Amino acid sequence: MKARILVVDDHAETVAWLAEELEREGYSVEGCLRPDEAVTRIVEGDFDLVVSDIEMPGLRGLDLMAQVHRERPGQLVLLVTAFGSVDLAVQAVRAGACDFVTKPFAIEVLLLAIERALRERRMRREIVRLRRNAAREGAEGLVAHSPAMRRVVERADRAARADSAVLLTGETGVGKGTVARFIHARSPRAAAPFVQVNCSAIPTNLLESELFGVRRGAFTDAREDREGLFVRANGGTLFLDEIGELPLDAQPKLLHAVESGRVRAVGSGTERTVDVRIVAATNRDLASAVKERMFRSDLLFRLDVIRIEIPPLRERPEDVDGLVDALLHQLGARFGRAITGLTDDAVAWLRTQPWPGNVRELANVLERAVALGEHDAVTLDDLAGVGAAAEPGPAWGTLDEAVASGRPLEEIEMAYIRRVVDACGGNMSEAARRLGIDRRTLYRRVGG
Repeated sequence: MKARILVVDDHAETVAWLAEELEREGYSVEGCLRPDEAVTRIVEGDFDLVVSDIEMPGLRGLDLMAQVHRERPGQLVLLVTAFGSVDLAVQAVRAGACDFVTKPFAIEVLLLAIERALRERRMRREIVRLRRNAAREGAEGLVAHSPAMRRVVERADRAARADSAVLLTGETGVGKGTVARFIHARSPRAAAPFVQVNCSAIPTNLLESELFGVRRGAFTDAREDREGLFVRANGGTLFLDEIGELPLDAQPKLLHAVESGRVRAVGSGTERTVDVRIVAATNRDLASAVKERMFRSDLLFRLDVIRIEIPPLRERPEDVDGLVDALLHQLGARFGRAITGLTDDAVAWLRTQPWPGNVRELANVLERAVALGEHDAVTLDDLAGVGAAAEPGPAWGTLDEAVASGRPLEEIEMAYIRRVVDACGGNMSEAARRLGIDRRTLYRRVGG
């Protein structure tokens, strides 16, 4: 949507000139020659910015601004004067002006001041949105603005009330661990432990002792009794991540534990009863693994009581903004910095990425940008080159292949725009020049 600007000046030629120049830049502009009339129009209207001369008959710009701010405290007012001085500039800013430009000025100077004022206002709104969204997402950390993710949350919420095993499926990095914690937090077991283990990260020879425990002297390095993860999770939830990587020879003992609720520590002659709710996750096709004799069918039946498929991030672009808000909130706390949000071009770039690494890749890109950035807001320069190098080409390949497969024009255009933006290192002005469109059109296209 175009920003609406009201130009207030007692010289008709100045109003006409500024209106023409600002409209050429894509703004919606109205002019007013009488400051008293301008006050009424501002209070009753909805202008994003007022550009007003200071020295006008009847009502000076500072007085106009004071009247407006009594009725609309948040109204942006940029003051212009031919009688510029440092003292007057300080007075104007202290009185509430968002900026101050002295005549004569090049139009580029005014445009820069306008862009800066509107950008800063958007950033102030971003702070409010960031805090509101971070609070709304809650302790479970799930972002579900898209229909696909809302269905996941609804199914996970129903599963939480049951006590059956849950199998979470989806690509690497989609947030299976977050959904697992959500299920635990919403379940009657919420006050008990949530214990997570990555089945692919434990050496095969230590897997049994990690899961079920070990008694001192059972093997060379067993110098003391140690509880296994099943015992640590007693009464709560055990999250078995990357369950598809569990070695075949360890699967029968896991099956026994899941079926009987009893575990035997390595080196022990007795079993111990445990009360554990199992949530497992995988990015593999376990049905194919069963056919290939890499995964036991009876174990799959026990784990796959309630299945929840988590869609990749590219299929739920509506979640990107919410994820960015939540991640920046976490990163700000972690780095001890007040991260206010992102600039418009940074947001636009994030929205255009396919994120083959899903939420995990998005989190890594933002972490590097925050760690290396020098501003309170993440800029496109902070992001440039951080994640673009890993971006694959469009799935349909060449233009001839796109035509042959009947890809819609909009998809081909967007792929080309993304490629140009990446080729320009994220420089939106240069990308717009190469594409033959203005920057605001480019922002609208990449921002959806």
